[in-house]
Amino acid sequence: MTAYWVNTFTAIHDEERLARYVELAGPAMRAAGGEFLARGNPVHVLEGNAGLRTTVIRFADADAALAAYRSPAYQHALAVLGDAAERDIRVLAAVE
Repeated sequence: MTAYWVNTFTAIHDEERLARYVELAGPAMRAAGGEFLARGNPVHVLEGNAGLRTTVIRFADADAALAAYRSPAYQHALAVLGDAAERDIRVLAAVE
């Protein structure tokens, strides 16, 4: 069942390290079968906190999303990011 990785940045402490993370994380997600569906700042906030930046990535299933997170390439991206940002990451199953 299709799954969606939803990543919302709630605080950014170092824009340069975040930029380097983005350069590394994008290819890592694509190599693991992820397809970027949305990325950027909220267009509209209708309720609650929108966060600073949100990314939505589609995977074949939740296992593929978890494998992407655990992949050496993504773990390297995370090491580069370090404490440069705070975020929430969730993997959601699609309604099918």
